[in-house]
This record gives sequence, structure tokens and C-alpha cells, in this order.
Amino acid sequence: MQHLPSKKVAIAVEEFSKLPGIGRRTALRLVLHLLKQDVQHSEALGNAIINMRNNIVYCRKCHNISDQEVCDICSSHSRDQSLICVVEDVRDVMAIENTSQYNGVYHVLGGIISPMDGISPEDLTIERLVERIHQDDIREIIMALPTTIEGDTTNYYIHKRVKDANVKMSTIARGVSIGNDLEYADEITLGRSIVNRLPYDDSFSE
Repeated sequence: MQHLPSKKVAIAVEEFSKLPGIGRRTALRLVLHLLKQDVQHSEALGNAIINMRNNIVYCRKCHNISDQEVCDICSSHSRDQSLICVVEDVRDVMAIENTSQYNGVYHVLGGIISPMDGISPEDLTIERLVERIHQDDIREIIMALPTTIEGDTTNYYIHKRVKDANVKMSTIARGVSIGNDLEYADEITLGRSIVNRLPYDDSFSE
């Protein structure tokens, strides 16, 4: 990459290039674009990032990102509070919400069990999920984790933890391709997989 005439520009390019999917050439284009805009535009962008980073919290019930202690989904009286959809991360919540096929609440694990990556059950919010099932009037949990070995391992671990509770456990239908993350599934397929979910015992035995 060519030499940059300004150290300030070089520092900005370096920071932009740390974002996922942003190479140094793209970072340079973004920086030069900002330089062409009014100062107010750059200030608004910077303030939005700082405000987001400093003030976003995680919902104390479901661990989704939120502006308040309890997120809009968990606090909504129109959602079925007895139905929990268990997902890997917040991107999966967004993907399922985009289908408009689900009206329950969520539980974000913050990852999936992966010994190869050093991620154990204690690193996730599984204990909080178990507490919710025992403390709240939960009738069903839907496991909407990736259809991978790690996702199935996490499903099985949670199944063992809650099998004695009076709660139905189901998984999304396998319309989602094996090995795919939910965020990459199209909305129609993902919506149908939620609606046509399967009892966990049946899906595990297939």
C-alpha cells in the first residue's frame, strides 16, 4: 500500500482496517470519504460509536443487547413469555425476528460449547437459562443453535440439564442446511424451521 502523507490519516486507516471484512484499501476509501464530508458528519459518526459502546447493556433476563436493563422483547406484554428460543448470539435474534414467525422470548448463550476453542459450559449463560426454566413459568424451549457438531453438543448438554424440569424441548427443523449459521439462512427457510420445529428427542435420534 502506498505511503500516506498524513500520520493522522494513517492512524484512522489502521483503526478502520481492524473491523471485520475491511481491508486497508477499503479503510482508506472510507477515511478519504469522511474527509470530504462536513465535520458534523464525522462528529455524528464518532459520537454514535462512543455512545453505543459506553451505553449499550445486556438484558439481565435474556442477555440480548439492549438500551435498558430489560430489553424490549422481554418486557413486551404481547410476547409469549412461556416460550424461550435459545440462540448462540445476538445476530441470531435479529435473524429470527426478521422472519416475523416467532412471538416468544429469547435466551442468548453467548457462544456454543467448543472444547477445541476452549469454550466450556461455564463460559456461556447456560446456568442462567436453567434458572429461568425453574423460576419462570416456561412451557417450551426451542433450541435454535447452528446445525454443527458444536451446536449439537450444546443442545445435548442443555437437554441433560433440563430433562427433569417440566418443560418441552424442541429444535428448529432441519430446513436450515447442516453446518450453516442461522444468520446466513434466508428468512423464509428460517421462519419455516421455527414454525415446523421438532421435539428434541426425535431430532436427536435422526
